[in-house]
Amino acid sequence: MKTTDPQIVLGTMDFGTRVDPERAFAILDAFVAGGGVWLDTANCYSFWADPSGIGGASERVIGAWLRARPGARDSVRIATKVRQNPLVAHSWPESAEGLSALAVRAGTEESLGRMGVDHVDLLWAHAEDRCVPLEETVGVFGELVAKGVALRVGAANHAAWRVERARSLAREQRVEPWTALQLRHSLVQPRPLTPLAEAGHRMLASEDLDLARSEGLAVWSYSSLIWGSYERADKPLPQTYDHSGTTRVLAVLEEVARELSVTRNQVVLAWLMRLGIDPIVGVSQVTQIEQALEARRVRLSDDHMARFAEAR
Repeated sequence: MKTTDPQIVLGTMDFGTRVDPERAFAILDAFVAGGGVWLDTANCYSFWADPSGIGGASERVIGAWLRARPGARDSVRIATKVRQNPLVAHSWPESAEGLSALAVRAGTEESLGRMGVDHVDLLWAHAEDRCVPLEETVGVFGELVAKGVALRVGAANHAAWRVERARSLAREQRVEPWTALQLRHSLVQPRPLTPLAEAGHRMLASEDLDLARSEGLAVWSYSSLIWGSYERADKPLPQTYDHSGTTRVLAVLEEVARELSVTRNQVVLAWLMRLGIDPIVGVSQVTQIEQALEARRVRLSDDHMARFAEAR
C-alpha cells in the first residue's frame, strides 16, 4: 500500500442536513486545529436526508466554511465523489447520475462550484456503473486529472478485479489511473455472505488489500466506527454482526482499551491505521472529532494486533 502515514479523515456526509452549518463549522475548525487534513464528501450527500431529495448540502457547507476562513483551502485536502447523485428529486437509484463521461464532467463541475474551488485533491467514483463501458469512465477520470480539475482519482465500492482492469485500461489510454480504494471496514465484521442492509456498501476484502499492497494504492475505510456502536448503548451493532467472532473481538477491544487507558473508538481507529488504512470518521460534535484525532497517539503493539487477529 502507500508509504505515507495513515491519517484520520473527516467524513462530512451529514453536514447541511443532520448537522447544521454552525455546528459543522465548529467541527471543521476543531479538525484543522487538531492537525487534520483530509475532508471526505460526495456530490450526493445527503439526498436521503434533504427535503429537496437532491444532494449537494455537504459540499455547500464546505464551500461556505472555506469562504469564511481565508486561507483554509491551503490547510485541507478535499475528496469528493460522483456517481450517486439523483438527477430527479426523490428518485434513487433510478435517476442516479452514473459514470458516463458526460455525467462525471457535469457532476465534478457542479461540485467545484458548490465548494468554490478550482480543483479537488481526490475524486472518487462512488460506486460501479456497469451500464457504462469502463473504458469511458477511465478516460474521463484521466481527462480531469490532465486538466488539473482532480489531482488524483480513486474507486469507492468497486470490486478489486474492476479496479485492476481500470488501471490496465488507464495504462493503455495513457491517462492517470485510480490510485486509491474506499471500502467499508472496521474491527468487527458481519457474518460471512450476509447481505448488508445499507444499499451500495461494499466490504473490504482480502483481495482489495492484496491489490493495494501490490500496486501501492491508498486504502480508506468508511463506517469505521459503525455509527457509534462501539461506545453507545443506544447504537447497538446491526444484526448482521451478531455472531461469536464479534463477541470475542469486543472482549479483546475492552481489554486493550483498559490497558491503554483510551476509548474503544480510539483503539479501533488505531487498529485501522496500524494496517495502513485511512479511517473516515463522521461526527456530529466537536468533542467526537477531538477524541478521534487522539487515536493517532495510540500505539498498538504486535501483541495487541495478534490478539485481535486471533479473536477475529
